Amino acid sequence: MGFLGALFSSSYYVNMILLFLLFLNGESLGISPHCLRDEDQTVAPSCNIFQGSWVFDDSYPLYDSSKCLFLDRGFDCLKNGRPDHTYLKYRWQPLGCDLPKFDATKFLSQLRGKKMMFVGDSLGHNQWTSLMCMLTAGVPSPRTQFVRGNPMAKLTFLDYDFSLMFYWAAYLVDIVAESDGRILKLDSISQHGQSWKGIDILVFDSQRWWEAHRTPSEQGWDYMEVGGRLFRDMNRSVAYEIALKTWAEWVESDVDPETTKVFFQGMPAHHLNAAEWNGTGRHGCEGETQPVEGSTYPAGRPAFQLVLDRVLAGMTRPVSLLDITTLTQLRKDGHPSIYNKDRATGAVDCSHYCVAGVPDVWNQLLYASLFSS
Repeated sequence: MGFLGALFSSSYYVNMILLFLLFLNGESLGISPHCLRDEDQTVAPSCNIFQGSWVFDDSYPLYDSSKCLFLDRGFDCLKNGRPDHTYLKYRWQPLGCDLPKFDATKFLSQLRGKKMMFVGDSLGHNQWTSLMCMLTAGVPSPRTQFVRGNPMAKLTFLDYDFSLMFYWAAYLVDIVAESDGRILKLDSISQHGQSWKGIDILVFDSQRWWEAHRTPSEQGWDYMEVGGRLFRDMNRSVAYEIALKTWAEWVESDVDPETTKVFFQGMPAHHLNAAEWNGTGRHGCEGETQPVEGSTYPAGRPAFQLVLDRVLAGMTRPVSLLDITTLTQLRKDGHPSIYNKDRATGAVDCSHYCVAGVPDVWNQLLYASLFSS
């Protein structure tokens, strides 16, 4: 039996028994069980958990971020002085269903002896940080071991033999130092890919660093290479698609779908232009304290996300898209803004998200995708 079969087979029968008992209980009370709201139920396959809206919920946040030992200072908006706390009080409500309640003990128990790795850039790091906080807050006195390295950091839950890792690979494909300089090899992934083998759950992301506004010193490469030809630069959407296809080929040739589950994080929105939501702020998200109302965003789906959609649609091996684009577009209030680690410089961060906050929902969606059928 493969990893996914072992993960879900035992829980299937337990869920069937619980649903049967729920049905009897509902009938005895004169209530249809289909009308009962139970966050522990599985999500119906017909429900798109990525479509919905943000609703105020005073029971949020899910944990006290001040007690998280692994919270990166750049995401710790409260510690950085953010005075408003309303951004912590919103729950993602899918249309037509509810997300299952995040259960840290279930998460760790189901993944006992397994390895999970986030691979990508600082938005993947954002989600990994959130998940570390959610798990350590949800398990009484967890015994952990944390090792920070480059390009990989790892948190191990010793009582569960579960490893939660982050691997820095902003472009996914290889960057190699050669005589001509640092070469971003759009059609090579062999160096990074060796470190991803043998992982049970892989969560990839790569979008932000492909955008053209970075300087040569910031972007980390001097030339792009594809098919043996060097380019000083090229259309970034084209380069991104070539790199994603290289990644897709690696997944289809080197990943066993019977033992490894692969996710790709959709493009989290940045809010640099207030005109997108008819705002008036001079510095994008600065001063924003409320989400965009409703379930749609005026600016539509970003071009880079459309590239990712196209590549994933062309793959033969299953890769699950954590389609967080729209739900993050609606959260113009969820960024560190001026309450980031570089606050003294006047920097405004409208790309990353506060923890606790919006990334916790990304992990609730990951949880639902793993443990709901």
